[in-house]
Amino acid sequence: MTYKVFIDGRSGTTGLKIDERLATRSDVEVMTIPDAARKDPKAKAEYINAADVVFLCLPDAAAKESVALLAPDNTRTRVLDASTAHRVAAGWVYGLPEISAAHRKALEGAQKVAVPGCHASGFILAMAPLVASGVVPADYPASVHSVTGYTGGGKEMIATYEEPTDLPDSMLSPRQYALGLAHKHLPEMAALSGLQSKPLFNPIVGPFAQGMLVTVPLFPRLLPGKQDARAIHDVLAGHYAGQTFVKIMPFGDDSVLDGGFLPATNCNGTNRAEIFVFGHAEQAQVCVRLDNLGKGASGAAIQCMNIVLGLDEATGLLA
Repeated sequence: MTYKVFIDGRSGTTGLKIDERLATRSDVEVMTIPDAARKDPKAKAEYINAADVVFLCLPDAAAKESVALLAPDNTRTRVLDASTAHRVAAGWVYGLPEISAAHRKALEGAQKVAVPGCHASGFILAMAPLVASGVVPADYPASVHSVTGYTGGGKEMIATYEEPTDLPDSMLSPRQYALGLAHKHLPEMAALSGLQSKPLFNPIVGPFAQGMLVTVPLFPRLLPGKQDARAIHDVLAGHYAGQTFVKIMPFGDDSVLDGGFLPATNCNGTNRAEIFVFGHAEQAQVCVRLDNLGKGASGAAIQCMNIVLGLDEATGLLA
């Protein structure tokens, strides 16, 4: 069977990567809307309702407008929204199947799927199993630090890094942002992790194009039973056993590091997320490495499409 796919926002960073990943598939026909009709609601509605799958790679307001173009009696077209508009909205399934068997089941045949945010994916993968198992209490005062490549900021940020001949010194260092502590990923980070409140989130953009490393520190003395780093690792290893795209790395094995360092870029080009646990009896930290444009965006969107359509989730993706 050949599925008709419409990418609304095909020229954006996520849209381009989805298009690139689908280009190798013989079971997909990507529908191309003429440039002159891209902002014509009537023309766009025709494409949306003719498609088997629609990817929304748009700003939040535009994504909501496109969803409204879905005909009321259209229960066939699957909509996968890569914006933040519907990630905690009623009637939408959150597209991170590894959270639980129930989340994976909800994706099967779902019509409306919210593709997770990149930072949020790392945090939720680290925290959700620990909260669900009781290792981390729901009222834990969580914090998270996330270093990302600049492509996560879209075309405007990419241009600021790639167009100048020489970057100013201020852009050659990692740069913290969203210091008002109201980052747009925070609602989903709280809702999907199982925590009762939003974590203290410290996002950082680095002078490299692609890759992400999300780090969640934990203090065993604040956990029920005072679980140590090894116990935290074992819980995560048990939860993600058998998953295609989430890999738990060996505990206490220096071979997983690069000369003692943990680079953010080793999952680039894949849909893989690697989870590391470091620490001892007094302190622990969970680190999740992923491609901010892969498992953090376009790869996750295609994985969700595969599950929704009843296909092998790894079709067209690298683990």
